[in-house]
Amino acid sequence: MVSAFKIPEKILVAIGGNATHPEDIEGTSGEQKTIAASTAKALLPLALLQNELVITHGNGPVVGKILMRQALTSDRIAPMPLDICVAHSQGGIAYLLVQAMENALREADSSRHVACLLTQVEVAEDDPAFQDPTKPIGAFYDKKEAKRVGAELGWTMKEDSGRGWRHVVPSPEPKHICDISLVQVLAKRGTVVIAAGGGGIPVVRGPKGVRRGVQAVIDKDLTSAHMANVLGIKLLMILTAVPKVAINFGAPEQQDLDKVSASELRALQDEGHFPPGSMGPKIEAALRFLEGGGERVIIADLGEAMAALRGEAGTHVVSDNG
Repeated sequence: MVSAFKIPEKILVAIGGNATHPEDIEGTSGEQKTIAASTAKALLPLALLQNELVITHGNGPVVGKILMRQALTSDRIAPMPLDICVAHSQGGIAYLLVQAMENALREADSSRHVACLLTQVEVAEDDPAFQDPTKPIGAFYDKKEAKRVGAELGWTMKEDSGRGWRHVVPSPEPKHICDISLVQVLAKRGTVVIAAGGGGIPVVRGPKGVRRGVQAVIDKDLTSAHMANVLGIKLLMILTAVPKVAINFGAPEQQDLDKVSASELRALQDEGHFPPGSMGPKIEAALRFLEGGGERVIIADLGEAMAALRGEAGTHVVSDNG
């Protein structure tokens, strides 16, 4: 399917929020540690390649639970704004991943270090997304329960790709990864860098470079694509819960994609094959990455990370010039 395997000099790997907190778990600390260990096992072969490796991750399930926890205790404990909730989820998820990955590396007799950078990402204060919340976070509800929860907590609830109703928040475009030079320095010295968790902590920049947080959750795949372009990374891996990108998904004529060019994928996107609530953001991120100078995007199941890198699994999207 894909040409002979060649170890890339740099890789950015974006893993979904469900890789650390699947929808079918209760959410206990023990469960999350077990899942982090499984994620680390899947990523270990990539970390053993000894090239530059940057990892980003989603936070939708976790930040949603943080907001719910706050809502249920707001009469006794002052709630935190959404940007701080994103920071809490970013730090907590990264702690589990850093520990799990370093444990996996030590068991493999590797001394490679893993570090987390709490990452702010600048957005435009006048981004139209603030007037139209679309980013789903937290648990799924049926229509009746969603209506009750939305009224009780003041949340905007929307149907999410036929899977149920969820709380939605603004999702502005990432414009600048703050302190991106630190990510670059750590990666160059051989550290596995976990950064921009949950798409990054959303901030706006004022006079003299003064920043302040805003109420939003940035799409982690768009942030990942932007970060990879800035760092000059040519390979972006988006690891999720499906083995390949498919067209006519769920229909009898469903067709998995093995290798596709950017222009072919854009045409399929324009035909409406990738809904906004599911594969849509990943496809848009892949296309932006390639348009920004990237050479290849691999979209694959997390458990098949190394096989996908070797060209034996996943969907491979290549630039039209590649």
